[in-house]
Amino acid sequence: MRRAAALWTTVGSLLLASLGQVLVPQLPTKGGFKLSQLGVGTWQWGNKLLWGYDTKQDETLKEVFETFTSSGASWFDTGDSYGTGELEGRAEELLGRFAKDAEQEGRPRVVLATKLAAYPWRLTPESMVSAVRGSLKRMGRVDIAQMHWSPRSYGFGFQVFHWRTFCKIAVLPAAHAFHRISSAAEDALLDGLCKCYDLGLCRGVGLSNFGPQNLRRAAAILDARSVPLVLNQVQYSLLSPERESGVAEVCQELGVPLVAYSPLCLGLLAGRYQADGRKPESFLRSFLFSSLLSNAETQKLLSLLKEIGDCRSKTMAQVALNFALTEGQGCAIVGARNKQQVLENLGACGWSLNDNEVSALQAAARRAPKTQKNPFFSD
Repeated sequence: MRRAAALWTTVGSLLLASLGQVLVPQLPTKGGFKLSQLGVGTWQWGNKLLWGYDTKQDETLKEVFETFTSSGASWFDTGDSYGTGELEGRAEELLGRFAKDAEQEGRPRVVLATKLAAYPWRLTPESMVSAVRGSLKRMGRVDIAQMHWSPRSYGFGFQVFHWRTFCKIAVLPAAHAFHRISSAAEDALLDGLCKCYDLGLCRGVGLSNFGPQNLRRAAAILDARSVPLVLNQVQYSLLSPERESGVAEVCQELGVPLVAYSPLCLGLLAGRYQADGRKPESFLRSFLFSSLLSNAETQKLLSLLKEIGDCRSKTMAQVALNFALTEGQGCAIVGARNKQQVLENLGACGWSLNDNEVSALQAAARRAPKTQKNPFFSD
């Protein structure tokens, strides 16, 4: 079938623990890293708007950290912008604290990866170096420093209006000028990542929301500087339009693992919510789900996930997550707010969907409406 998927399955079968627990398979990457097939995302940590975070949840989150690491999850992903309002940076602080406690208790050392927001006021290499130093203060160390998105993505407004004939004359010159400015800003931030690596502030670098064309360009720049590009994170699920961009194929071509984030489409593909029934507590997630869940093709896709899961004694979430791993041929970032969710996520490892199941899910996904492409995704 797919060589990478077969490799994961083989490695996973060799890592069955004596008590029957599947340890998460590991993938060697550039820079000497070994990333577990499942990385753990911390977007929920500190986020009140989408996930209803409360500081009372911190002990439960520590249990989540310990359960993942005891099962072989070797890396955690966070971001300096994670945490809403006054809680900005909270995810980095918690992750750094949990990792330090684990090392003091003799637990395995995990890889800490953080994404640095390409804010409009971060325009120079030095601003990226300063951002990494800020993350170091909150986390204690940074193993993989990532650009959260490219400054090129700020041009999405021009991309929309470019095709409107009545304003071509006014917009095209502005769009070209913006392209030059955003390219220069991206180069400056890439230079900043290289400097972070050269200064020993991180052991490798990563990208996030980089599409095929932009990924090739950035990879060439980093390669010329002998800086290891460890991964590229992209929104990647059965319902994400980024799946159809060709980014997975370019990642394979460059030898850069694709890391699928939001592989369950914010939980929609787990089958816990219905158009006329249970909705997420978050108003924003409930609003985002409403149109998708009311669509007949989405319901057919969810029914297929359940059908495959029933045949394999797996949950819908495990099937959807395994699809992202099998088709993307890389890793996936999963989140969890309690131990039960951790164990469910781990159940997506150690096996692979067969060709017929993958094809059926692809066909169902083509007919279903897609989520909005992440506006920070730069082609």
